[in-house]
Amino acid sequence: MTDPSLDTWAIDREIVLSKVVAAPRDLVFRAWTDPRHLPVWFGPAGFHVETQEIDIRPGGRWRFVFTGPDGTRYTNRMVFLRIDTPRLIEIEHGSDIDDDPNRFRTIVTFDEQSNGKTVVTLRQLHPTAAQRDAGIAFGAVEYGYQTLDKLARHVEAEAG
Repeated sequence: MTDPSLDTWAIDREIVLSKVVAAPRDLVFRAWTDPRHLPVWFGPAGFHVETQEIDIRPGGRWRFVFTGPDGTRYTNRMVFLRIDTPRLIEIEHGSDIDDDPNRFRTIVTFDEQSNGKTVVTLRQLHPTAAQRDAGIAFGAVEYGYQTLDKLARHVEAEAG
């Protein structure tokens, strides 16, 4: 299932997004790894998540459908490759078809700050520079930041 082109990290194939979240690292990490939380906040603004299967552990997967504001449905499959609590999650993300040629790898890191906040960084690695560029044209950067904004609102509300 793992695409060999994703074994070497190349800057011309990556998208990097970061956000400072006003919540402790453990809480932010839990929002990514607790199946009761992840579907609540994940995805761009205006998108609804319908979970079909969720098993958050190394080798586990999350199958879900995004329904966009216009009613378009997007099937998704995330495979959790590595979970290093509470520092890192590594995921393969693509559509819910086997051998999806557009599948990409994401490494999410959680850096605890001395002020109690957490820096969340998403590094997406796409199979080719052209696929990365197509993702950017589709809205990957804007949608990624909208997703991080939803994460921040969710965990900041949880933190009280």
